Amino acid sequence: MAPHGPGRPTTGAAEEETMVTAAAYDEIADWYETEFLNRPRPAAGDGHPLSLGFLLDEFLGAGSGTCLEIGCGTGVHADRLRTLGWTPVGIDLSGGMLRHARERLPVVQADAGQLPVRAGSLSAVVAVMAHTDMPQYPQVLREVSRILRPGGVFVHVGVHPCFCGGFADRGDLEAVVIRPGYLDGHWTKASWTDKGVRDKVGASHLPLPELLHGFLDAGLTLDRFAEGGAPTPAVLAIKGTKSRCSG
Repeated sequence: MAPHGPGRPTTGAAEEETMVTAAAYDEIADWYETEFLNRPRPAAGDGHPLSLGFLLDEFLGAGSGTCLEIGCGTGVHADRLRTLGWTPVGIDLSGGMLRHARERLPVVQADAGQLPVRAGSLSAVVAVMAHTDMPQYPQVLREVSRILRPGGVFVHVGVHPCFCGGFADRGDLEAVVIRPGYLDGHWTKASWTDKGVRDKVGASHLPLPELLHGFLDAGLTLDRFAEGGAPTPAVLAIKGTKSRCSG
């Protein structure tokens, strides 16, 4: 990957939250790798990336060339991407997480809001369970659109904005409780459980319309959608494509 020239600086609260999140992930990286990733999962799924590989199969599909994973964390999706024929490369802001990821794929430590990648150079980009770690996610989507070739694909797999967040109590999957707060874009450590990631590093929130408008404003065509988790979805997947008339 080559630098794209002058950076696009990010400032203010979003940048501060990004740095706080990166530092927090540095602190929990070993716990995340050795304990969180290996804990038992309920049959219905709890929105963790390890149970969501089928969405990469369906939305990204088989291909070749480089596939950039934004917010790759410890790189747990690399093998899945290779199985599909892609050559995975990861980017993350947390050096602690990348320390584990380097065993699985080539990585770059960088801000997803300023991707060190040439414009129009990639055919595929994915982000799996990462967008809540990026307060500036609409800017990330603009960067994704910039680096994709016309016809290139972006696959977003993230916590469901309607049913997961500081406003949602998922302690009983048969009766998920949605409290006030969904309409407010915010960063919070509020969580229904102390055994997950949100209460340790915090998470940002975008209501569904803002998330979808982020794709459209970035110039990505919305192609497919899917939800994961039962009986109340925990995950929303979106496939976006860069227009072949772009660039």
